Amino acid sequence: MIEWFTWTQVAVASLAGALCVILGLVGRKPNDLTIGSLALVELLLIAQVVVAVVAPFVGNRPSGSLLEFWVYLVSAALLPIAAAGWALVERSRWSTVILGVAALAVAVMVARMWQIWTVQGA
Repeated sequence: MIEWFTWTQVAVASLAGALCVILGLVGRKPNDLTIGSLALVELLLIAQVVVAVVAPFVGNRPSGSLLEFWVYLVSAALLPIAAAGWALVERSRWSTVILGVAALAVAVMVARMWQIWTVQGA
């Protein structure tokens, strides 16, 4: 796992989450900016999948449980899709808040995935 990529991903997900929560609390319905911010989070997660698949072949093995890592990765990848889908259907200010909460949850999951890959003992 590449450290700068992981922390960039956490930062993007956190900023996207904060943006969506703030816009939702001030009464904005989901717009291209909020849904686009989740799309960026999802693109980074797709890149994370590629990195996770390639990393063991180049000698970068995880320190912790692969099962836990992949459960977090799949959950983190599905959460923005579900939140964005619901926001498109619901189109309320609260769906924008849900987009933000999803992005913040993804930031936490990515940070945990980093711990599993690099810090945790096997």
